Amino acid sequence: MASEKSSGNGKDKGHSVLESHGFNVQETVGHGSYAAVKCAYSTKHKCKVAIKVVSKKKAPEDYLIKFLPREIQVVKILKHPNLICFLQSIETTSRVYLIMELADNGDLLDFIKANGAGTEEQTGLWFHQLVDGMDYCHNLGVVHRDLKCENLLLNKHNMLKITDFGFARSKMKPPEPGRTILSETYCGSYAYAPPEILRGIPYCPMLGDIWSMGVILYTMLYGRLPYDDTNHKVLLNQVQRPPGFPTSQVVHSDCKDLMCRILSPAKRRINMEEIQHNAWYIRTTPTAGKPNKSGLTKQTGEGQSSTAQDEKD
Repeated sequence: MASEKSSGNGKDKGHSVLESHGFNVQETVGHGSYAAVKCAYSTKHKCKVAIKVVSKKKAPEDYLIKFLPREIQVVKILKHPNLICFLQSIETTSRVYLIMELADNGDLLDFIKANGAGTEEQTGLWFHQLVDGMDYCHNLGVVHRDLKCENLLLNKHNMLKITDFGFARSKMKPPEPGRTILSETYCGSYAYAPPEILRGIPYCPMLGDIWSMGVILYTMLYGRLPYDDTNHKVLLNQVQRPPGFPTSQVVHSDCKDLMCRILSPAKRRINMEEIQHNAWYIRTTPTAGKPNKSGLTKQTGEGQSSTAQDEKD
């Protein structure tokens, strides 16, 4: 493990460590209570990268001991065009650096805020990319557990990239068909959480990811969340019923049916394979060789399983 010693010239110690590994640090593009994301140029990879800088002094012990090592372990095995590519990690006495592919066009939430509700064509393209990426993860036994618009990034071609596997778990694929591994760690944001998580009961994390994907689909099409998350009691009551569909946007009935079947109680919620067989999903499948056009534009008008074991974390 490298140490971070002052260079004596006022330069940030973290920058010195990164420069020694061939990274020319540029601007900060995001920050939280114990981590920041910086843009840098990598002389090794000959391109710009994103660097997540985690402060060991500020980060919760549980995150440093359990969630961060698990995140690194998970992202190392994931290789898919709709997942942010992990390049390497660097650990020092005071920080952990995660070096990843840079998505130039920010996150999906900011895109929707700037451009409004989307066309079914563009939404269909991005939803296919989301399904492709998460289907790949689930087939590897990896669950995300924090899917939301903020964790879906867009690259310079506006291709969707799933990021932030901080709450992810691996080895969650059932040992045999028809059986389920349950989780009791309640992750993610209330606005994207299924009823079973809001109620605090053991849940299937793969079905939890699918619910979150339904919330994302609704948000892309209508420019707002389907449920009000400002009050937990009100939210818990709302998610027991199908979402309301504003008349200000015209959305095909097959698509509304898909959202209703995703945003259903766990016992009736459709799985990934059933999503891929939905009529709207099939109809919006991107044509081979079709340009990946950018831009959400404003528009107007109108499986049940048994339990194999409980996973306590």
